[in-house]
Amino acid sequence: MSFINTQLKIALLAMILLLSGCATTQQQAAGVNDPLEGYNRAMFAANGLLDKVILKPVTTVYDTILPPPINQGITNFFSNLNEISVIFNDLAQFKFQQAWEDTGRFLLNTTVGVVGIFDIATMAGLEKNHEDFGQTLAVWGVDSGAYLILPIFGPSSTRDVFRFATYAYTDPVGYIDDVPLRNRLWGLNFIDHRAALLGADNVLEEAALDKYAYVREAYLQYRENLVYDGNPPESEEDEEFDVFED
Repeated sequence: MSFINTQLKIALLAMILLLSGCATTQQQAAGVNDPLEGYNRAMFAANGLLDKVILKPVTTVYDTILPPPINQGITNFFSNLNEISVIFNDLAQFKFQQAWEDTGRFLLNTTVGVVGIFDIATMAGLEKNHEDFGQTLAVWGVDSGAYLILPIFGPSSTRDVFRFATYAYTDPVGYIDDVPLRNRLWGLNFIDHRAALLGADNVLEEAALDKYAYVREAYLQYRENLVYDGNPPESEEDEEFDVFED
């Protein structure tokens, strides 16, 4: 269930924002579409408690006992399965060249890379792309809607909730008839992705007095960056800064 990747990038982006000297919490909150803030803050706190009591201790043990090569192989395996969803959304966004390249990634890693355990495609110059149905809806003109914190899965928006729809049909794990095995694989994917966040926890703790607002801003900026393939339009503040620079 590779949607957990999103939360990894939120924490990593939070570090980037911190190091780049981002705006204060009050400035970040300006203009944010967050009419459900009361509910969101309560769910954010509940998710944080769940993580502190259960998820982080479990993933710490997982990260400690697994040798790095095995850990990386597990990460690569689930990333390779995610290529199916990426290819579907490539096509839905009319990114046909990218769909061709991502298909090549999937076939190369599935065969030569031993069901994706080894990321041979990246070594061959085929970089990983990140597309989901939330981005597809954005390309089709659907507004992001209100910011929304989901139980367990964390930051989202009313538009990005629909990214789960494609996972239900494109995740091969979901087609495994053996229910215990299927649930173990989903659990392993979840834990593997949470383990990758362990190194970012301390930085996120120190990033801002209001972690909720900080993560919200990081998530919204990250999603905008994905929608525009790394080239989001300049905000009014950026344009004013460019004027002064000139």
